[in-house]
Amino acid sequence: MELAATFQQLAIALGLGLLVGLQRERTNARLAGVRTFPLITLYGVLSALLALTFGFWILAVALVGLVALVVVGNLPANRPKEPDPGLTSEAAMLVMFLVGAFLAVQQTAMALAVGGTVALLLHWKPEMHRMASRIGEKDFKAIMQFVLIALVILPVLPDKFFGPYHVLNPFKIWLMVVLIVGISLGGYIIYKAVGASAGTVVSGILGGLISSTATTVSYSRRSKSAPQSAGPAAFVIMAASAVVFARVLVLVGATAPGFFRTAALPLAVMFVCMGLLALKTWFSVRTASEPMPEQENPTELKPAILFATLFAVVLVAVAAAKEYLGQSGLYVVAVLSGLTDMDAITLSVTQLVNSTTLPAETGWRLILVASMANLVFKAGIVVAIGDRKLARQLAMLFGATFLAGAAILMFWPN
Repeated sequence: MELAATFQQLAIALGLGLLVGLQRERTNARLAGVRTFPLITLYGVLSALLALTFGFWILAVALVGLVALVVVGNLPANRPKEPDPGLTSEAAMLVMFLVGAFLAVQQTAMALAVGGTVALLLHWKPEMHRMASRIGEKDFKAIMQFVLIALVILPVLPDKFFGPYHVLNPFKIWLMVVLIVGISLGGYIIYKAVGASAGTVVSGILGGLISSTATTVSYSRRSKSAPQSAGPAAFVIMAASAVVFARVLVLVGATAPGFFRTAALPLAVMFVCMGLLALKTWFSVRTASEPMPEQENPTELKPAILFATLFAVVLVAVAAAKEYLGQSGLYVVAVLSGLTDMDAITLSVTQLVNSTTLPAETGWRLILVASMANLVFKAGIVVAIGDRKLARQLAMLFGATFLAGAAILMFWPN
């Protein structure tokens, strides 16, 4: 087997073992927990790889060895009340035996990688147990829901195009859901790690990663009841809106590397413009500190389904507008979809550019127009529910950003 494919299998085994081990750790399982299950899954992969070379009997012997280990661990004589030793050392012995076998067949790179992983799992015992104990029920629910979205639903979806204009692919649509939810979950995990006491800079960055629109709503409401927080709120909303452009660049780079080469520079200019305006705001509020509002779990299944529906609708709308309304119709769709969500229009455009249905030069302009519509929508939120001082500040900041976007649209060369 190719070395890259083998390492991919080992990484998946390690990840699945950690996932199951984390769950068992939370239930105080006696035999195996957050370190033992990864070792067992690595043991299974290594045994199967050796069986491909030496014959099926290797796998059978490995299974017998694992069963024997479990039986010995369950003997009454091996059930001390305090402390419970578990089976980590025994599982590590099995894995390291197979690591030696891989060295014998000159698979040095894999043996080194697996051996190093085993050493880390054994060394990080306090840290891994501490991590498992600190994960609350709500946080663990978020992880399990992401597993449902990414590892249960995604693999069973058909990877074929259906529907009008032949642009709806269930697998690719849900893959984009996994990508978006994964980014939001990453921001949510960082938020849970740093806590609500994070400074204004961190609050702005995490707000952009989790949801810039939700951040705008939260801080606008807070400014209404506490007008003295208008300055920090303006910075956080501006920083979160700037992070949206970084998020867009990540999405484009991950889903359409060829398109990224065309779209990166103009979108990066917008990111820099918003970042500089946010930095200017920060200098006036850097001594203030606002606790970050409680963030919602970004992995709920209902929002994921709603995003998948929105993404599919935008895909069809863009394809229909291109066919029946021409260039102007595409911009109408970009404005409407960008009002409330940037992810759907970004991923729709990248998919159409990938399929050569849409020129790359038009693609990044559609994304930029959608982002400008998104700024208008957020400004409306601030005016409707926020403090007047906050509304005035953001009107100037968003206005300057809007003018920068208009200038890029008008003068950027094709």
